[in-house]
Amino acid sequence: MDDQADPRLGGKMVAQDSSPNHRPWRGGGCTIAALKPLTVDQILAWADVHCENTGQWPTALDGTVGGARGETWLHVDGALSRGRRGLPGGSSLAMLLTKHRRIKGVRAARPLTLRQILDWADAHHQRTGKWPTTHAGEIPFAPGETWYRVQTALKRGRRGLPGGQTIAGILQEHCGVRSKAHLDPLTTRTILKWANAHKRTTGRWPTRLSGHVEGADGTTWMAIQDALYLGGRGLPGGTSLARLLQERRGVRNIHRLPDLSIDVILEWSDQHMNQTGRLPIRESGVIDGTAGENWGSVDHALKTGTRGLPGGTTLAQLLAEKRNKRNLRDLPQLTEKQILIWAHAHHDRTGRWPSQTAGPIVEAPGEKWRNVDTALYKGLRGLPGGSSLAMLLKDKKRSARTENRAAG
Repeated sequence: MDDQADPRLGGKMVAQDSSPNHRPWRGGGCTIAALKPLTVDQILAWADVHCENTGQWPTALDGTVGGARGETWLHVDGALSRGRRGLPGGSSLAMLLTKHRRIKGVRAARPLTLRQILDWADAHHQRTGKWPTTHAGEIPFAPGETWYRVQTALKRGRRGLPGGQTIAGILQEHCGVRSKAHLDPLTTRTILKWANAHKRTTGRWPTRLSGHVEGADGTTWMAIQDALYLGGRGLPGGTSLARLLQERRGVRNIHRLPDLSIDVILEWSDQHMNQTGRLPIRESGVIDGTAGENWGSVDHALKTGTRGLPGGTTLAQLLAEKRNKRNLRDLPQLTEKQILIWAHAHHDRTGRWPSQTAGPIVEAPGEKWRNVDTALYKGLRGLPGGSSLAMLLKDKKRSARTENRAAG
């Protein structure tokens, strides 16, 4: 078990149990000897942080203790009451706060009845269109209550309830709401049938984020994903929706893509060149003749070194090296002196000074006067920016006239 300083506690040490055999105490016959001893000062420090973060002092039903892995306020309250983990006993969290923080009105939560909980659930359903779950948050009709606290009381038999119940269980029994624990069994054949219908309706195969399954009485694709991966509802687990559709319907699974090679990428690039007259860039979209490959994903694999590639390059760099394609993202640096040399050569050849519409620069294969003008204006390729081809030539001509007058 390790201690770590929590800055919110002014450097006080916070229990961090890293033992692989550690299990939070849940009462009953569970072994608690391995748990770290508690002190009143430590509990009060945790309570101060809780109040600072939430604006309220903690109660036994407030769940986990922030900054103390494995601790819950219920465990703390039980140790105070029963005299465990080095504490004298005969106290409670409410009594401790009343004594040491002079908090008035901190007392055990009021009793609950099944009828009251069901009334809150009906009101929640009318307000949201959904039945509450453990994680549905605060209950606006009952200040200070949360559905998590209600779930805890139902399960542990606290606050006047008999115990051994859950929110889902009482909603199924009294309101006819189907509980996840009693969902109908699933089969891969049924899932594939629903997937086929989803594809016909939407034009796309479903993913775990596709929402409710059409015609499946409340089942969601996320729930199907959980059952496929974790097991349950008659499924063995260990797979996923994407993997099932890949194996049974040939759907591309982005989590299990086949390896690529430089030779294959160059072959696809040559085919693209033959079809379009241009070599591909990463924005060129889907690669014809492949099972859903696209140039963006190829570029990503080249960069990151995934799918069997070495990494550290890009599609543009690969084609610049292997197919002599000019890489627009890795152009050579320019200088005003070099641009003026090209401009003089253009003037000597044509009798006119170049403009941005003068087309390719004969003396620099791959360069265009429009690209040079853009680099001068935007400050690209090592140029300072804020200029243009016309302005550069105008300054050059003015300088030449000044020099001629001085010489005359």
